[in-house]
Amino acid sequence: MSHCETCSLHGQLEQMGITLAKYDRVVALAGNPNTGKSSVFNALTGLKQHTGNWPGKTVTRAEGGFAFNSVRYKLVDLPGTYSLLSASQDEEIARDFILFGRPDCTIVVVDATTLERNLNLALQVLEITDKVVVCVNLMDEAKRKGLDVDVRSLARDLGVPAVPTVARAGEGLGELMRSVAGVISGEIQTKPYRPAPPPDVEHAVAELVPMIQALAPGLFNARWVAYRLLEGDHRVRQALLAGELANLQNAQAAPVEAHSRLMSIEGGQ
Repeated sequence: MSHCETCSLHGQLEQMGITLAKYDRVVALAGNPNTGKSSVFNALTGLKQHTGNWPGKTVTRAEGGFAFNSVRYKLVDLPGTYSLLSASQDEEIARDFILFGRPDCTIVVVDATTLERNLNLALQVLEITDKVVVCVNLMDEAKRKGLDVDVRSLARDLGVPAVPTVARAGEGLGELMRSVAGVISGEIQTKPYRPAPPPDVEHAVAELVPMIQALAPGLFNARWVAYRLLEGDHRVRQALLAGELANLQNAQAAPVEAHSRLMSIEGGQ
């Protein structure tokens, strides 16, 4: 990515071929396929990325390093997915990392031209964590199609920052990272949109949460696990009863197994 004097990232972003054991913050990158997520990943990290497989999976895991305002970040590129409901291996990987890996912030990349379809994933991420920034990418395509995307209203409705970007041109990435840094530090307060469940569902969740906590002490966001159980998520139920949930957090922190300087845009993630 070129660095011009007028670029919002000039003098602030350093793409680092660092040993990823040396970082201050972990940021997850989530999004539907074909939203330009890989363009965001590559624009922030350059071609200085590590690739390997997720623990116990054949799905490729990509990590990159960069520094922004002297803070070192590890960026973890999650598989492109439409949902976190574990209907596929990619969905399970993305869900497990956000829930059990507990990144300091999750960037959800959405396509400005198909917001309604993309917001399903964003809302599911907001169910899990408060530390979210929505990256409204492909704003140039939206403009070309005559679409007026009100990003400020979107941020207000979702309760988290929403930043317009054209990642392939490097536009908006400085503001994106300033928002991420603000959410992590607490300087930017978030209040994610979470519709209140019906009373009978809330009662069932209240009963399940202490049971879940007893089976998996210290589990992050037991309420979300309770919702998945009520929705019949067999994989979550199986992992809870088998005692796997307690081990998943450690697995998420496992290092990548192989390294490469070329994490291409293959796969359209």
